[in-house]
Amino acid sequence: MDKRLVKISRTISYALRHHPDDFELVLDDEGWVSVPALLTALGERNHEQTTVEDIVAIMAQSDKQRFEMRDGMIRAYYGHSIPQKVLRELAIPPATLFHGTTQEAAKAIEVEGLKPMGRQYVHLSDEEATARTVALRRTSHPVILRINALQAHEHGIKFYYGNDMVWLADSIPADFIRK
Repeated sequence: MDKRLVKISRTISYALRHHPDDFELVLDDEGWVSVPALLTALGERNHEQTTVEDIVAIMAQSDKQRFEMRDGMIRAYYGHSIPQKVLRELAIPPATLFHGTTQEAAKAIEVEGLKPMGRQYVHLSDEEATARTVALRRTSHPVILRINALQAHEHGIKFYYGNDMVWLADSIPADFIRK
């Protein structure tokens, strides 16, 4: 992806996940905002014209699937830190999901379980390799945790589908986590 599109993608992530108010955007209960409103906000903020075609190119070229566009609306799939909780559709998870973390955090997770920390949901990966890649952003010695997701679901833990690689949960008790 060229530098211009990377910059636009980061700005959209910031706007839709963390500070829609900085862009005078109001997300609905599911995190959606109109594409025209986003394009207008981006133009006012960056003094540069962003088009629907730019957003489509970002979505097509990104391996992280950060955004969803439908019926003239757009939203970030996951990673929200805004006060308004973005409602997600409940889903039945696969038997095992993964979470990559640091050695220090893993010790706390063994006792307290997984919590969303500064985000709205705990982020889980459906592949161990993806969890490792995520953890490598924070540490050179990642710990990969295995989540007994289906068992947790059967015990009332709510899971939400994020996208093809990311699952979300409100929290995961330590009983369902192993190294």
